[in-house]
Amino acid sequence: MKGLILAAGLGTRLRPITSLRPKPTISVANKPLIHYAVDDLVEAGVTDIGVVVSYLTIESIKETLAGYRGASFTYLLQNPPRGLAHAVKVSREFLGDDPFVMLLSDNLFEHGITSFVKAFEPERGMNAVCALVPVPREDARSLGVAVVEGGRITRLVEKPEDPPSTLAVAGVYVFDATIHAMIEDLEPGAKGEYQITDAIQMLITRGHTVVPVQVEGWWKDTGKPEDILDANRLQLMQLRSAVRGEVTDSNLVGEVVVEEGAVVRNTTIFGPAIVGRGAQVENAYVGPFTSIGDDVVLVNAELEFAVVGARTRIRGVGPRIQGSLIGEDVHLEGHRGRPSSHRLVVGDESRILLQES
Repeated sequence: MKGLILAAGLGTRLRPITSLRPKPTISVANKPLIHYAVDDLVEAGVTDIGVVVSYLTIESIKETLAGYRGASFTYLLQNPPRGLAHAVKVSREFLGDDPFVMLLSDNLFEHGITSFVKAFEPERGMNAVCALVPVPREDARSLGVAVVEGGRITRLVEKPEDPPSTLAVAGVYVFDATIHAMIEDLEPGAKGEYQITDAIQMLITRGHTVVPVQVEGWWKDTGKPEDILDANRLQLMQLRSAVRGEVTDSNLVGEVVVEEGAVVRNTTIFGPAIVGRGAQVENAYVGPFTSIGDDVVLVNAELEFAVVGARTRIRGVGPRIQGSLIGEDVHLEGHRGRPSSHRLVVGDESRILLQES
């Protein structure tokens, strides 16, 4: 079986974080999103992986994946991105007639994807497996939803005004080669995109078998800044304390990871939290659900429920920074004046002067 990771999107809902780099390279719990996708595939026994990219994402994605987990990566251009089914179409030569598992590079699954791969049994007449997750009815209007009858998916609808169910299609699919003929017959939707839900519905209409497998544990689509923060929270909850760097005159409470080369001085850290390699944290407070990236400098400042990208500098910020997503190579420096708190979404290479009262 082959793997297909979709990583061609521009992540416009995450700007300015994605203004200079693609969303799959953004870190959650100090690991790029796309690494979680590769981990899931490798743990499911899939190491021959196609990565669908655009001209704008290919170099960053290649750099992020170089040598990761010993997998074999083939980069497939989708330019411009025109939907998930179109991504499969441009990958046709790589996929051949092999079965494949397709997943979105920005979707996280608490227990990985092995259960979906194992559920695919072509010898029993299955042509596809779709991951489904129950969602509130109001959320179902913005997702693809499935109707399940007799252990099979009998209908799929993309973003319905009146959802026929509250079982949403999550970001992982397993297909046999039958899907390619469906995609060849697809017509583009209103926005010129080729929807994979339409291709799966065509499978169903033509008498093929599509089997549902419900997601166990949590599933997270990281489309917006608040989703990144929540995904970071969920991943950090799985941490176990490990101090590999230098910690002096500090108080670490709960599950805290301090990576190699990091220095923590005169600081209180409440876990779950992680301090990346080479980071310098001094005279600071770090609250729960915070990820501090590699080579970050945090001095005379307070963070809580935050994600801070690599090589960022935060100095002398009086009010606590919380609920914030801060990119890489950002310089954030305090200054006396007002206000009393800050909530930030800051893109890479930004320079910000915060006035303190």
